[in-house]
Amino acid sequence: MKYDYLIVGSGLYAATFAHEANKRGKRCLVIERRNHTGGNAYCANIEGINVHVYGPHIFHTSDKRIWDYMNGFAEFNHYINSPIANYNGEIYNLPFNMNTFNRMWGVVTPVEALAKIAAQRENTGIIDPKTLEEQAISLVGTDIYEKLVKGYTEKQWGRPASELPAFIIKRLPLRFTYDNNYFDDPYQGIPIGGYNVIIEKMLEGIELILNTDYLKHRDELNNLCSKIIFTGMIDEYYDHCFGHLEYRSLEFLNETVETGNYQGNAVVNYTDAETPYTRIIEHKHFDFGQQPKTVITREYPAEWKPGQEPYYPVNNEKNNELFRRYRTLADLETKIIFGGRLGDYSYYNMDQVVNKALRAVEMELD
Repeated sequence: MKYDYLIVGSGLYAATFAHEANKRGKRCLVIERRNHTGGNAYCANIEGINVHVYGPHIFHTSDKRIWDYMNGFAEFNHYINSPIANYNGEIYNLPFNMNTFNRMWGVVTPVEALAKIAAQRENTGIIDPKTLEEQAISLVGTDIYEKLVKGYTEKQWGRPASELPAFIIKRLPLRFTYDNNYFDDPYQGIPIGGYNVIIEKMLEGIELILNTDYLKHRDELNNLCSKIIFTGMIDEYYDHCFGHLEYRSLEFLNETVETGNYQGNAVVNYTDAETPYTRIIEHKHFDFGQQPKTVITREYPAEWKPGQEPYYPVNNEKNNELFRRYRTLADLETKIIFGGRLGDYSYYNMDQVVNKALRAVEMELD
């Protein structure tokens, strides 16, 4: 065998595993279907701006070990995620906090805000929420639901909220402070120079082949290695023998604008039902850029179809049962490890991906 590990994909899970295995003296080959490394964290340079090609990626974690690990590959800036919501021209802060409640109702104190939400919850009479709509209203009341949850969620999932299962919204964060920081995690930022800097350093000294679909060449590639790390779709690996796992997809429309500042914030969510996109991303604000032009991206949710990029797993009962069947096959494998968002059919934050890759290395090699 020429390689100890053939690693399929080059996102954060794959790159972390490859880096750690290489550091332990294992010879690795990374195979990537796209024409670039980095998976969905990849950034393209447009007008001197790091554009998050597959949607915004803000690194945040409560785990100092993971934060220190990532800072070993790149210096992070001090970006704090503070998105805003635009509802038919009305601007609200996210997550829902005292600034939101003041704009919504004119309340000033946490006691007033709590009373307003409690009264709306009580008026609905919802005791055992069966749908996403009922679950959301039981958590945040009717006003916030109608203006800031309903339209956005229905666009995101392509279905009426009254037809979506309640488990999709297990909780909606309510903060009774004037704090617009979206994440509770103490460590947060974006790597200076973009995520490409991290991936490139992780893959230094490791053989890499781009523009190559592993599944089309699996027999010859498998003969080159002792073991495989597969970070693609687990159902695709097994030729969809039990059926297709479902995802939601996204379409991105980029535009270069002849102005230095288009919307004054990196992320603006459009929560009304009439606007066809869910949000506009202005990438330069992630890096506090001062370029004379700006690049914006309109994000349109889409129903996933084979051949499109899968973004969000639809973890309902039907799909979870289907995944368990694929997982049963995977557990019988001795030569392959499935990992990452697609391999585990789970939505992970970036710190979770890195942590899972490190754990996989420890279990495999330590």
